[in-house]
Amino acid sequence: MPNRPLALNLTVLTGMILAVALTRLIPHPPNFSPVEAMALFGGAYFARKSLAILVPLVALFISDLALGLMMGGEYFSYFVSAGFWLVYLTIAALSVLGFGLRDRISALRVGSYSLAGALIFFLVTNFGVWYGSAFFPQTVAGLAAAYTAGLPFFQNGLLGTLFYATVLFGGYELLKQRLPEIRQTA
Repeated sequence: MPNRPLALNLTVLTGMILAVALTRLIPHPPNFSPVEAMALFGGAYFARKSLAILVPLVALFISDLALGLMMGGEYFSYFVSAGFWLVYLTIAALSVLGFGLRDRISALRVGSYSLAGALIFFLVTNFGVWYGSAFFPQTVAGLAAAYTAGLPFFQNGLLGTLFYATVLFGGYELLKQRLPEIRQTA
């Protein structure tokens, strides 16, 4: 069956992304999250660009829904906020960034892309926190204050991205060694 390896690979890649997305449900430091790594991983390994973007977004949405059910109304208000769309657009962009890793996976490249992904996520989402905020003045100094206030979250975000990139990319490479029917891209 020529499509069996492709179906197996799609299942493995999707399952890995969903599994790490659901780690958001267990206690963890603020922003120590798999979302940037999921996006880079999807971009690197799904041959179909639509799946490379869609699978991490769907996994993120499933984990957001689960968090909403666990946390109640306060978290569900996030779904109607501008921040929700900003996060999801940034994750889609990071999936596209992951295309640059295709067929060129190495520890150095994955680490570099993880750093870039965490930095992009930090810059975009903290800009979103600042823009239109009543808490931060709408000035350059206010923007600087928003970025400064977000630095502890950036540290955790970077560490989370590096950790989950190691789990996803390293785990998949190990699986490919053990399961030769898995191809590099699905």
